[in-house]
Amino acid sequence: MLEVEGLASAYGRIQVLHGVDFHVKRGEIVTIVGSNGAGKTTLLRALSGVQPVLAGRIRLKGQVIESMAAHQRVRRGMAQVPEGRHVFAPLSVHDNLVLGGWTRPAARRQERLDFAYGLFPALAQRRHQMAGSLSGGQQQMLAIGRALMSEPELLLLDEPSMGLAPVLVDQIFALLPTLKAAGLTILLVEQNAYAALAAADRGYVMETGRIVAGGPAEELLHDPSVREAYLGLAEEAPLLGERAVA
Repeated sequence: MLEVEGLASAYGRIQVLHGVDFHVKRGEIVTIVGSNGAGKTTLLRALSGVQPVLAGRIRLKGQVIESMAAHQRVRRGMAQVPEGRHVFAPLSVHDNLVLGGWTRPAARRQERLDFAYGLFPALAQRRHQMAGSLSGGQQQMLAIGRALMSEPELLLLDEPSMGLAPVLVDQIFALLPTLKAAGLTILLVEQNAYAALAAADRGYVMETGRIVAGGPAEELLHDPSVREAYLGLAEEAPLLGERAVA
């Protein structure tokens, strides 16, 4: 679904990504974990076309896309849920969702609305409410629903747990298998490394703009260096109950 080779990106003179290489297979949930400032959000922005690429290749379903505009990548099957949600606060829930489906024919937009409201009944109950008046958790649901309106094949999720209470974090992560079963491929960026790895098929660890480790998510969960650096757990600490603490 996605192949990234030697990807580099910068903000002015400050280079953030340094030769990033990874891939995502169709139907997988893949997570990229790392500390704040590792370059995770910059990576997703570069993939979705809102951050310039200095060097490297991005292939979506085999097609080179790094020179494509962001809206062309949406039409190609990629959608991003940005860090911080960024809903259109003065607009209603319904209008936010409709805007997310602007690339789809009118008939398909109604089907996608039904899908989004089915996933998030709380949004259906608040469809005429201004998005800015929603709770943080409801805004995150809206941001995900808005991205799903474009009927993506690859969904980029940037820090979906940010600022949410633990019970809402659990709800968001419990949604991922449902989306996978619906045919989506998911690339997840998260500081909550335990929750992300527990939900993923494979994972990568990112440090200072580079991929420094990767493999099956279960192996990374039990890797002593990953546990100590990103899970806040000593090597001998038990896994039982960790999610409740994370």
